[in-house]
Amino acid sequence: MTDLAKMPAKADFAHIEDWVFDLDNTLYPHEINLFAQIDRNMTAYVAALLQLDPVAARRLQKDYYRDHGTTLQGLMIHHGIDPNDFLEKAHAIDYSVVPANPALGEAIRALPGRKHIFTNGSVAHAEKTAAALGILDDFDRVFDIAASNFVPKPAEAAYAAFLSNSGIDTRHAAMFEDLPRNLAQPKALGMTTVLVVPQNLDYGSSQAFERATGDTNHIDYLTDNLAGFVGAVAQLVSHG
Repeated sequence: MTDLAKMPAKADFAHIEDWVFDLDNTLYPHEINLFAQIDRNMTAYVAALLQLDPVAARRLQKDYYRDHGTTLQGLMIHHGIDPNDFLEKAHAIDYSVVPANPALGEAIRALPGRKHIFTNGSVAHAEKTAAALGILDDFDRVFDIAASNFVPKPAEAAYAAFLSNSGIDTRHAAMFEDLPRNLAQPKALGMTTVLVVPQNLDYGSSQAFERATGDTNHIDYLTDNLAGFVGAVAQLVSHG
């Protein structure tokens, strides 16, 4: 497994011109547990749609998430739902639980080049979350699930849509993600990859595929402190 204690090397980041960040459990720490609210909303949506009890609804929701990249994609494929209605209901949450992170904002601002949010969620959710963190104005663009025609990471088509939209040269780009499988395609495309993990690798009740286990050859770096890691990178690339 990639070493959590490994510090960033200048050679891996000096050439980077585009910095790509996932949103949920990446820009904010896993332990804030913001996504738990979305998770409950999705379970409730599935239960109401298919008239299932909460346990069966959650099981199906997680099956779709595992098999299709998002619960939304599974519901669209198997039940033809309106994606915008789903996203609106899934993201009806309390953002006040997200604390401002001035250190992260300072670190992101210090990075040379463009900064992107690339999320399987919606623009509205990304903007509200980033605003709560105090970092929204530090990004040049938000690329959301609607922009990829609701095809989510880790599908190759999602990355192709993002790259077409942003004009990124993957040989000069880095991507930060919390899901290991979502970094396989970026690495194959030539990007430097950073996996953001929970403190002490405490994943709680996360599913197996969400954890930093098994094959991590497509992951260049691992960190449980995004602000600290990005700050260290910024120092490396902005000083001789």
